[in-house]
Amino acid sequence: MTHPSRLALFDLDHTLLPLDSDYQWADFLARTGRAGDPAEAQRRNEELMDRYNAGQLTAEQSAEFMLGLLARASMPELAAWHEQFMAEVIRPAIRENAVELVQQHIRQGDLCAIVTATNEFVTAPIARAFGVPHLIGLQAETHLGRYTGRIKGIPSFQAGKITRVDQWLESMGLNRNQFEEVYFYSDSPNDLPLLEVVSHPVATNPSPALREIAEKRGWKILDLFKEMQDAKS
Repeated sequence: MTHPSRLALFDLDHTLLPLDSDYQWADFLARTGRAGDPAEAQRRNEELMDRYNAGQLTAEQSAEFMLGLLARASMPELAAWHEQFMAEVIRPAIRENAVELVQQHIRQGDLCAIVTATNEFVTAPIARAFGVPHLIGLQAETHLGRYTGRIKGIPSFQAGKITRVDQWLESMGLNRNQFEEVYFYSDSPNDLPLLEVVSHPVATNPSPALREIAEKRGWKILDLFKEMQDAKS
């Protein structure tokens, strides 16, 4: 059996989406009274985002809060809440040019996956909305049909993204070296480990820090949401 000659990997938050789905999910739960004390939940959420942007957040520190939110409710409750979250927050934020970027790779026959540090419960419906067939996200442990609030396996964060991508490919009898071209689209310097090992790193809606690195190294820079950036400036 032949395999695709190209591999296309996509970060999700601020790369394909003009927002952070993890942050927005916690904010949605806080605003709708589903995360305990709303003010405290929003404070924790803001604190974690600030630490992430400063490069000072570990996957374990984030998961303590984010996966703890999943442990508060049953699977049916979470599913109903997520449908509302998709309708109110995510689908209105999806941009046609981001979907087209993904679909270009799919039409070319490339093997495509979203690789995100956000947990798979939050991101699986988003991956489906983009038509991406594979998702590599943080895995949340379950027990007796409920989330425990703990991480399962290796977090898909920073260098962990390389490990998780390689594990995923190995599960299909593949490895990165078999592909003629490997693309990775990301906005964040947290993703430098994976950006540095692919043949086509693409700084996508990059943070100022990643934009500077990309310019120095001659990496392609892609601004999918330039009109939104211009409106803010």
